[in-house]
Amino acid sequence: MQKIVLAAVLILGFSFSAQQAGAHCEVPCGIYGDSVRVKLIYEHIKTIEKAMASIDKESAKGKPNYNQLVRWVSNKEIHAEKIQKIVSQYFLHQRIKPVSQSNGHAYGHYTQKLMLLHQMSVYAMKCKQSTDQANITKLRSTVAAFEKAYFTHSH
Repeated sequence: MQKIVLAAVLILGFSFSAQQAGAHCEVPCGIYGDSVRVKLIYEHIKTIEKAMASIDKESAKGKPNYNQLVRWVSNKEIHAEKIQKIVSQYFLHQRIKPVSQSNGHAYGHYTQKLMLLHQMSVYAMKCKQSTDQANITKLRSTVAAFEKAYFTHSH
């Protein structure tokens, strides 16, 4: 009986701690690490790039290690999804504020940031779908353009 109670307490404890360990929430706490999120995106890009190279290298072998291939493919997809989550749940949901069309100059900056975030999400999706390094190049340059637009202009 004590083992069952202990197991239940441990499971309950882990389930509550898992929720607290997630990404930055949508609660308006005022604590934001915009530059940290951009750095995380760049780290995810490097991981995806390495996974693509490893997939191509392993696939070219006469007898590829399919376990390693599956692990690299899975890893590549997870990191692409993490980019999409930062783009969507962090920047689009929390940081980019809507601007009225009547505010011409500010609206132009607003739509530019939206366009770049959308492109980042699409290139991350394309990275999930293939090992084409051109998608990495496009994703990295789009992140750089977003970084410049975001940190140069007010948000």
